[in-house]
Amino acid sequence: MQTELTAEAIYKQEFKTALRGYSQEEVDQFLDVVIRDYEKMAKEIERLQKENDSLRREPAPVSEPAKPAQPVASNYDMLRRISNLEKAVFGKQVGPSE
Repeated sequence: MQTELTAEAIYKQEFKTALRGYSQEEVDQFLDVVIRDYEKMAKEIERLQKENDSLRREPAPVSEPAKPAQPVASNYDMLRRISNLEKAVFGKQVGPSE
């Protein structure tokens, strides 16, 4: 990413004064803050680019897919278990009573 401004360019920028212009001291103080922030952002961008480059060079860790702790029951298995439970609770007769 190429930027038009550098901290040095901001520092060296000269503005013409006008009859009712801004206070030159306030402008200078504000530009000092802008320069500090600009330098911080430039350093952070550089750090992040280096980190990004190093992460791209490292091979991704290969991990095995997680296995379920218990086998997954199918719908048929669940229905069979419910049927067995009903037989145990209600006796051998399952269905409407006559």
